[in-house]
Amino acid sequence: MKNNQGLLEGSIFKSLTTLAWPIIMANILQTAYQLIDTFWLGRLGANAVAAVSISFPILFLVLSLGAGLTLAGTVIVSQYKGASNQKMIDFSAGQTVALVLLVSTFLAVVGFLSARPLMVLIGAGPEILEDSVSYFQVSSWGFVFLFMFFVFQSLMRGIGNVMLPMYIVLGTVFLNLVLDPLFIFGYGSIPGYGVAGAAVASVITQGISAVVGLIILFGGKRGIRIKLKEMIPQWEWVKRLFSLGIPASLEQSSRAGAMTVMVMLVTSFGSNVVAAYGIGARILSLVIVPALGFAIATTTLVGQNIGAAKIKRAEKIGDLSSKIAFFGLTGVGLILFLLAEPLTRFFVPNDPQVIREGSKFIKIMAPSFGLLGVQQVLNGLFNGARFTQASMLISVFNMWIVRFPLAFILSYQTDLGFEGIWWAFPISNLFAAIVAFIYYKSGHWKVRTLRKRHLWLQQGIN
Repeated sequence: MKNNQGLLEGSIFKSLTTLAWPIIMANILQTAYQLIDTFWLGRLGANAVAAVSISFPILFLVLSLGAGLTLAGTVIVSQYKGASNQKMIDFSAGQTVALVLLVSTFLAVVGFLSARPLMVLIGAGPEILEDSVSYFQVSSWGFVFLFMFFVFQSLMRGIGNVMLPMYIVLGTVFLNLVLDPLFIFGYGSIPGYGVAGAAVASVITQGISAVVGLIILFGGKRGIRIKLKEMIPQWEWVKRLFSLGIPASLEQSSRAGAMTVMVMLVTSFGSNVVAAYGIGARILSLVIVPALGFAIATTTLVGQNIGAAKIKRAEKIGDLSSKIAFFGLTGVGLILFLLAEPLTRFFVPNDPQVIREGSKFIKIMAPSFGLLGVQQVLNGLFNGARFTQASMLISVFNMWIVRFPLAFILSYQTDLGFEGIWWAFPISNLFAAIVAFIYYKSGHWKVRTLRKRHLWLQQGIN
């Protein structure tokens, strides 16, 4: 959007949907990377799917450490956009890009060097260890590219330009669709790398998207212009980004950490259960995309309206986002409940046990997807109000206080066995949605925002 007045006035529903649908499409396309990987790897067998499934939570944990900083960029830029301060938009963007570049480089080196001990720690069995290590090592080299595109995407979303990232992701997904089978199975003079080939294809497409994003940011024709002289980290801005970004990173890393220990719990039941869990988790990652889309749109819209001193409108945004997420994702959950078995068979066509358990996992989770949506969009509102600590605490409660302990108890202390892990998902979604909604309605976030908004917008370049 070239003019952000449409986000500050008029129909909230129109503003939300205008922002949300390109974000949702971009996230669906990004999730398509994983689904395409799962599809082709499923042709290698259940062990190939399990090797990627077991490494994914660790990958997500590493990525989340830098992802919070990109969210901080979205929040800061959106509020300066609402206040019509272009100078601070550009400066904030430059500082965010520089800091994320440093963090992602560090994480890439650490990820590559620690791949084997991490896979051993998480419980990879001998039948999948080597594949999981090679997949993780290759994926680590893509962290810098992935983070650079994430920060480009977040900055564009902060100013309301949501279409451009979607187009870039669309192009790279089509490229990945071709490169995945090429590097997994090989063709002509190109050797097949098996499981690691899926990571090779992803790194290539991530590199292309990162370069395109940086060219656009330095070009300055899409609402943000970053300059090299403004990328020299300034301590006050580093502190500001970390004060917002660390809670956001902890929110995501708490989720990733819980996913990791959940996988460790799942691995104790064998590779077939790991594969079933991996397929269910892939479906969950696809379903959560609309919730995250509305959450990010809510963050941008709330941030810009707070920047423009429209606190009441920000609350109305939260009300509407919650309703859309609840009813919309409840409907999606019912559809997936009915399609659980054919969806599972699509990924692993020749393994009846994996099909049976994977479809059961989906059926148990699906009715609670609307509750998951409510939690996500309210976290998006708290983030837009610069209250990232609230989102962090709600996520920690969901994953660590409820989900993992419940999964452990139900799977080991009851007759449910590994199905107890499946039941922990809808129960934790219910409790987290209730806590988030009660806290939202308490109004503390509004009091805090009113008290600190003037200070935020007066902070300049030091």
